[in-house]
Amino acid sequence: MRVDVLRELVADFVPRGEDPDEDDAVLDAASLEFGPPILSPPSLRDFYAFEGHVRTMWERRGGEVPEAWYRLPVFYFSNVSEIRGADEPVWAPAGSVELDYELEVVALVDTPIKNLEPDRAEEAIGGYAIFNDWSARDLQREETTVRLGPAKGKDFASTIGPWLVTPDELAGARASGSTGPDLAMVAEVNGVETSRGRWSDAHFSFGQMVARASADVRLRPGDLIGSGTVGTGSLLEVRESTLGRYLRPGDEVILRVERLGALRTPIVARPR
Repeated sequence: MRVDVLRELVADFVPRGEDPDEDDAVLDAASLEFGPPILSPPSLRDFYAFEGHVRTMWERRGGEVPEAWYRLPVFYFSNVSEIRGADEPVWAPAGSVELDYELEVVALVDTPIKNLEPDRAEEAIGGYAIFNDWSARDLQREETTVRLGPAKGKDFASTIGPWLVTPDELAGARASGSTGPDLAMVAEVNGVETSRGRWSDAHFSFGQMVARASADVRLRPGDLIGSGTVGTGSLLEVRESTLGRYLRPGDEVILRVERLGALRTPIVARPR
């Protein structure tokens, strides 16, 4: 079922009686705990769409962005068994002391598709949310030396939320020819801003990413497509000039994207 159909349920809702607070179908948000807006995604493909982030990653290795990156939207498959929602804690995986956030946007595919062209592919997107693609930088650094992965440096947690925002809510924020809406993306650690970029800085649009993902394969309702990290959107890029370290228990990370809300995560010690 397309996400659009759900709008009718919300738009046509009429509280029973004159006082909405007396309707037992209306609950106080403060008394509820919200999980991730997509509970059991079949897959999560995370792309690499922001040149600012990509360039920094390559420069830190002493290299340049490969020419192929400018032509091909590339992605890796992440783990869908460890999806978290807003306010759910995250911890560094075993053997890691370099926990990092990554500031991204994720799109929900809400209809079966295959072999879509980029100019039609965004029609298959039912909504967007903020995406924190957590990284264990020390584990990731070791894994990538063998040219495979990332694996355990990534698969311990992915946080999505707080809401699923339908594409019509972003109307008017995207200039003609732009790869994405001109909306601010900001990260804070313990109330201090550490990252800032714009969705429109992406080199590839979600249409291009969905088209690439659907080439020769079937995408299913519930599949997730991540944008990749916005430029400056991780401590790997800005640690020295901001926090001076990676994340540790007791920290609070908040990712904000205009019109998509704020995604809060407390960092805790790894459960034993």
